[in-house]
Amino acid sequence: MSRSKRKTPILPNCKASSEKTEKQEANRKLRRIVKEKLADPDGELPQKKEISDIWNWGKDGKSYRADLTNIEKTK
Repeated sequence: MSRSKRKTPILPNCKASSEKTEKQEANRKLRRIVKEKLADPDGELPQKKEISDIWNWGKDGKSYRADLTNIEKTK
C-alpha cells in the first residue's frame, strides 16, 4: 500500500509509536495484585487506574493535526 495516505491526520502527541509494552506491564501488575487479593476474603479488588498512571507512559494521547504537510501525513 505504497500509495495509501492518512485521510484523517490524528497522530500521537509524542514520538512514541505504541503503548503496547506499558499496557502489558500494567495488566500483568493488575492480575498479580488481583490474585493476591482473591486469597483474602475481605480484600477489595483494585482498578487498573489505581495501579498504573497512564500519564507516565510514552505516548500522551492523540490529537487532530491540520497543520501537517503531505509528507508527514503519509507516515
